[in-house]
Amino acid sequence: MRESDVAGVARIAGASAADEAQVRDELARPWSRLWVARDEDEVPIAFLIAWHVADELHVLNVATRIDRQRLGLARGLLVTAIAYARSCRIDQIVLEVRRSNRAAIKLYRSVGFFARGTRPRYYPDQEDAVEMALLFDPTTGTIAVNEDEVRVES
Repeated sequence: MRESDVAGVARIAGASAADEAQVRDELARPWSRLWVARDEDEVPIAFLIAWHVADELHVLNVATRIDRQRLGLARGLLVTAIAYARSCRIDQIVLEVRRSNRAAIKLYRSVGFFARGTRPRYYPDQEDAVEMALLFDPTTGTIAVNEDEVRVES
């Protein structure tokens, strides 16, 4: 992500997720990792923001512009983040997702994440978050397959 992407990313994120100042702050943090997908005119259409802290990559936000959803952009960004994690020998990637966001949970599972826990009333509207993780085998760097440790359905 570059400075010229900030306004477009903030528009995709929406006011409740991140405004321009917050996106700019993420861009300036040395531990933040930000990836963006752009259209043919170089306009941001999807993004992923994560923090690389010690041996963990924590995905904070993944979003796609509404008119570009279901085209594999979020998947592509996740694959990029997974490749980054592998190259840095990160042990795990973690994230939280709304319990009701079935499409996102399905996407995360499809690339190797499993449900590891819940955070009751995590979001401002009191909805629970599902904690998901993707673990790497420390020897081979391959994704370690794990079954859900908690029930996701409410």
